[in-house]
Amino acid sequence: DQSIPDAEHDAMLERYSDLQDRFRLGDGYSIELKAATVLQGLGFRPSDFERPTETFSGGWQMRIALAKLLLRQPSLLLLDEPTNHLDLEARNWLEDYLHAYPHAVILVSHDRFFLDAVVTRIADLTLRTLTDYVGNYSAYLAAHETRLEQMRKAKREQDDEVARVRMFIDRFRYQATKASQVQSRIKMLEKVVPIEVPPERKKIHFTFPACAKSGRSVLELRHVRKAYGSLTVLDDVSLHVERGDRIALVGPNGAGKSTLMRVLSGEEAPDGGERTEGHHLVTQYFAQDEATRMDPAPTVYETLASGSPHQMVPAIRSILGGFLFSGDDVYKRVRVLSGGERTRLAVARMLLRPSNTLLLDEPTNHLDLDSKDVLLDALADYGGTLIFVSHDRYFVEKLATKIVEVGGGQAVVYPGTYTEFLWHKAHPEGQVGRVGQVGQVGSARGPREDSESSSAGARASGGGAPRAVRNGGQAAHPKQIKKEPPRDQKKRVDAEARKKTRAGQARRARIDDLEARIAETERAIREAEDTMAAPGFYADRGAAQPVIDKHQALMWKVGDLMHQWEEMQAAADAGASADD
Repeated sequence: DQSIPDAEHDAMLERYSDLQDRFRLGDGYSIELKAATVLQGLGFRPSDFERPTETFSGGWQMRIALAKLLLRQPSLLLLDEPTNHLDLEARNWLEDYLHAYPHAVILVSHDRFFLDAVVTRIADLTLRTLTDYVGNYSAYLAAHETRLEQMRKAKREQDDEVARVRMFIDRFRYQATKASQVQSRIKMLEKVVPIEVPPERKKIHFTFPACAKSGRSVLELRHVRKAYGSLTVLDDVSLHVERGDRIALVGPNGAGKSTLMRVLSGEEAPDGGERTEGHHLVTQYFAQDEATRMDPAPTVYETLASGSPHQMVPAIRSILGGFLFSGDDVYKRVRVLSGGERTRLAVARMLLRPSNTLLLDEPTNHLDLDSKDVLLDALADYGGTLIFVSHDRYFVEKLATKIVEVGGGQAVVYPGTYTEFLWHKAHPEGQVGRVGQVGQVGSARGPREDSESSSAGARASGGGAPRAVRNGGQAAHPKQIKKEPPRDQKKRVDAEARKKTRAGQARRARIDDLEARIAETERAIREAEDTMAAPGFYADRGAAQPVIDKHQALMWKVGDLMHQWEEMQAAADAGASADD
């Protein structure tokens, strides 16, 4: 513009250049890409980017606030429970992001796996004193226990020394010849600073109340469909749960994990398909909103005592202590408890009720690390079937033996731990790269199918490896390998074939025998059940009990026979596939 003086024009150009440099140094040209990366890492879809923030729920509002903070990249990042409201995928992304964060980070978290993956120092606040430990959380636990043991030892030695000094004072207080020594020791006691030791928290060893075992098949979904209006959450989902399974449902928030859990528990009926329960199924379902379902009138102690077996009543105080209810806290009314306290109480109540199948939807929410340990130890010793949803990776890694990935209306089963599940996701081509990892995954499969897949994977990984390897890994020269005469080779092959045939015939005979015994036992079970279903059967308890005991023994027997049959059938199938 000709009207702007040259000096002012030069100043404007200089100002523009300065702002442009600051914009470039602040990564202004890549801010949209960074924002998209952070938002997608925290679970937002591209279609969410243009939505007004007020249209999101409270949990997603927390994610938006976290995304804003991460994009600012302050030199000191302060995070208080950043993993709350984050699913496993978002937590894994945040772990990687913070691990590579170029500046200082101070955070509070009750997620042990997250702490192990992210932090390099632990600041422990105990007895109004801040103690610094170098290393991650696992290293802190070991160092903290060592330090506590040293403090306890020093406390014992101090108490012993103080006791000896006081004994001397009491003994010679009124003797004139010892007056100066007594006064000296009195002054010494006045200068002693008592060593404070944190109270030792008792380790609670909890055993679930006894409950009859369920049948071998616990729950089965066949072609289940569930929709809410126009939104289809589950579409043609089939899932088979067997006794002893420990299944973790994983997937992003909103994928349908809680919906699948409600369908499995029977809280909601499927819109299509079939849900089938196994024999003698006794379930407990812990919902996300379990805390709001409790009666607000009783006290904490009364809530646990109500519905608990008589033999578990002595354990109520210990269980409450493990979930941070001590002293007069047990007499508080439920209505005055905070949300976190109600959740802890709901978890404690669940542990005291007999069941052979647990369905837990986010049981670790609002639990501190010690309470999580109590719950984790109890579930690790649980003898029944466990299906759970949790965003605590340490919890999932310690408990799950099967992973069900929920998303896109489907539920896909991955045998193994969560670490193995992540490996499967990183290697979708299905190649076997490590011992014990199966490349092929799919829908729910029985033990025999898993065994066949494992055998196939082993053959794929090892079947083609060269066998003539010797001399420190050097392959033998062809001239050094002694060739077997054709006649001897034929005899050996024929002998191996006859041996395989005899083994196959023996397996077949064993399978036929097991099938006959299973059929006979099942007939006996049906006869016992017909007797038990007769009117007035339970009127005479003395006459009914032998039939009930016989029925229980037959159920155990048929379960054992079925297990033997499955093992023999898997061996027969493996032999047949090897012959092919």
